[in-house]
Amino acid sequence: MKILITGGAGFVGSALAISLKLNYPDYQIFALDNLKRRGSELNLSRLKQAGVEFVHGDIRNKEDFDAFPAVDSVIEASAEPSVLAGLDGTPDYLINTNLVGTVNCLNYALKHKAAFIFLSTSRVYPIKTIETLNFVEEETRFSLADDQPVPGVSSKGISEDFPLNGARSLYGTTKLASELIIQEYNEFYNLRTVINRCGVITGPWQMGKVDQGVMVLWIAKHYFEQQLGYFGYGGTGKQMRDMLHVADLYHLIDWQLHNLDKVNGEILNAGGGLQSSASLQELTKICQEVTGKTIPIKVVPETRTADIRLYLTDNTKVTAMTGWEPKIGIRQIVEEITAWLAENEKDLAPILK
Repeated sequence: MKILITGGAGFVGSALAISLKLNYPDYQIFALDNLKRRGSELNLSRLKQAGVEFVHGDIRNKEDFDAFPAVDSVIEASAEPSVLAGLDGTPDYLINTNLVGTVNCLNYALKHKAAFIFLSTSRVYPIKTIETLNFVEEETRFSLADDQPVPGVSSKGISEDFPLNGARSLYGTTKLASELIIQEYNEFYNLRTVINRCGVITGPWQMGKVDQGVMVLWIAKHYFEQQLGYFGYGGTGKQMRDMLHVADLYHLIDWQLHNLDKVNGEILNAGGGLQSSASLQELTKICQEVTGKTIPIKVVPETRTADIRLYLTDNTKVTAMTGWEPKIGIRQIVEEITAWLAENEKDLAPILK
């Protein structure tokens, strides 16, 4: 099998590329990336060592696909992933990458009749609707109640039936727009596709920032003994997310690559679920225990633009269709990322400190 992974030097793309090559040495894996995100250059030697073929290119440029060889499958893992991107009035890069870039990837897949696996985001779900959900304030976290004002949500999390009306951030909008175009290609061009709406993805080799990759950021700030803050919702640190280890995501993508006809045309929520969820307050406690360090955390009660109180993925559909479910919990994620920081401290300190 020949596979093209766009965003292939990014956190998710490189993890998928390296795992696929490790498990299927005979496969030819191409990783396409423009290396814009700081830290992605650190993955080049890892890709080369694994036997993945790196191609420096940009999905915004149709010409970068023209000379590219035919492949059997495309995994679209490229994105400008920041929820805050474009909110300063400069959305061009965001739109050109996350929407125009996806169209270029689709046309390339169509040309070669390649299967198309798209990594979308839970951020397609509207902010205001999520913010008006019924929640329970527990001692260390906010949790979802079972009784809700809209369909597609329960104490198990948000499912694919959640309403899509309303604003969701420019990032979420570009991903949703891409989803709609993918569905058209599936229906009218008979392109085989699957869309995965992923929650927070994390793991070693993620270059965490405030607006994207918060799990790694939180652990790194503990490791390097720097300050953090509980922003919004009264500054309690009770806002909650589920976390999906990139190795768990790999197992789902692996299954889809080899069984795409069973999920062709589907949209699937995929996240850590309730068993791999944590509030910032809970995450802080685990970080303290694993790193052995306690750092100052300032309290800022005001809620920031585009933030949400809680997000939890309901994996019922994806588990029913594929048998997949995440296996790696929060503590193991923190332990793995801490070990990775210790092992690569010299390279990571300038990026994550």
